[in-house]
Amino acid sequence: MGKKVNTKDFVKKIEHITRQRIAKSKVVSLKEYKKLQSRKKTPTLLIIEDDETMRKSFKRLFEEEGYHVITAADGTQLSSLADNTELDLILLDVGLPWINGFELAQLMKEHDDLKDIPLIFVSGRTDPEDLKRGFAVGADDYIKKPFDLEKIKKSVRVLLELNNSI
Repeated sequence: MGKKVNTKDFVKKIEHITRQRIAKSKVVSLKEYKKLQSRKKTPTLLIIEDDETMRKSFKRLFEEEGYHVITAADGTQLSSLADNTELDLILLDVGLPWINGFELAQLMKEHDDLKDIPLIFVSGRTDPEDLKRGFAVGADDYIKKPFDLEKIKKSVRVLLELNNSI
């Protein structure tokens, strides 16, 4: 019986090298360019935020940026959403009901399928100890509320690029 092979990373590397070489080329075939662009997938963001207005605002903001957005109000909703969904980045509020964002992040970073997904905390909790704790549990960024829209969009874009999701 053969072993199931995951070629996702392999294909991403090939496409990355191809893009680099096309970019260096003086003349690029429109057909080649369209073919390469059609293979690019839309990154999927998971936003876990208990405040409905904030959740909807994030969803609208990032959908306008061209991302696929899934939202959850808390950790219990996350369990049903994460199954069979390929996530590229998680934005997580700290002040969630039942299980806070720090605890949830710790659980994610201990899970084989979630541990390598970039994580950004977005929180009104701005005490230096909260920031330290956020990074200690595996956050890639910690953005304080109220936040600058351009800053959060840039952080998402940079982390997706670093993770080869865009």
